[in-house]
Amino acid sequence: MIFLIELWESVREFIATGGNVLYFVAMALFLMWILMIEKYWFLSAVYPAIKRDIIAKWDARTDTTSWYAHRIRDTWISEATEILDARMLTIRTIVAMCPLIGLLGTVTGMIAVFEVMAVQGTGNPRLMASGISMATIPTMAGMVAALSGVFFSSRLDAKVKMAKAKLIDSLPHH
Repeated sequence: MIFLIELWESVREFIATGGNVLYFVAMALFLMWILMIEKYWFLSAVYPAIKRDIIAKWDARTDTTSWYAHRIRDTWISEATEILDARMLTIRTIVAMCPLIGLLGTVTGMIAVFEVMAVQGTGNPRLMASGISMATIPTMAGMVAALSGVFFSSRLDAKVKMAKAKLIDSLPHH
């Protein structure tokens, strides 16, 4: 329990040093990871049943060679593709937004530095240092959040593409 309290205090200190923009970075990171975990769960637990259902419907058809049968096959593939691609654009957008949110922190931190310089002058480096840390920490946090998202979202993209290809291969095109 003491470990959790110490961890919470270090997080609070980090946010105090980096400024309120870190809350936005944390919210974006939390939302990004919730969506990515949900997508991994969908691909491993829900989608296989959907794929089996589509394959079973295709195998149950007596007509798999006519133009109409191919349009039905294409429709099922299209519907599965739409389900597989759901929320992937949102995940990629959040990943791209993380560094931008960090840059917002850079701007607000630099504004704080300029305010200190306007009021106190350049003679007090200690006051300027807090503004500079307020400018650099959100940028670093945004970049770290984006890097974690880039790696895992690219893995998700690969899994989605593989799932699409396997579905297409599972529905023979006579």
